[in-house]
Amino acid sequence: MSKSPLTQNRPEAAFTRLGIRPALVAFGWLNVGLGMVGTILPIMPTTVFLLVALRSFSKSSPYFHDWLYTHPRFGPTLKAWRDERAIPGRAKAFALLMMTLSLAWIGASEVPVAVVLVVSAVLGVLALWIVTRTRPAPKTDTKQSTPGWRRAL
Repeated sequence: MSKSPLTQNRPEAAFTRLGIRPALVAFGWLNVGLGMVGTILPIMPTTVFLLVALRSFSKSSPYFHDWLYTHPRFGPTLKAWRDERAIPGRAKAFALLMMTLSLAWIGASEVPVAVVLVVSAVLGVLALWIVTRTRPAPKTDTKQSTPGWRRAL
């Protein structure tokens, strides 16, 4: 059985030969599931879980790795991160909005001030890191990336 082009040059991990492969596949699917929940719930990240799933699949299942990496909705974001370490502008804005709302919620609750300060510091550092990531390079072929009715506008 030949390997797909995405996994062709990837060496097999030693621990997949030790019987850990099913656990890695299950862990990958757990993260895909959490990522799917993150597409619905604004308090959970999506891309982080999909990156963990992608890594798990890269060590256990080339088929599932390629499926996730070429997925029409999630693949472009994963490729942008792999190729450019880039985060799309909408994802940045959404992450910053959710961090702000989370901090406001924690600040309005009855938690000690020290907890609010620690959470503020952590979210501040994370927000700075997110803002400093580049945006993905624009696509050159708009026919595949943009629906026909949007190209006309």
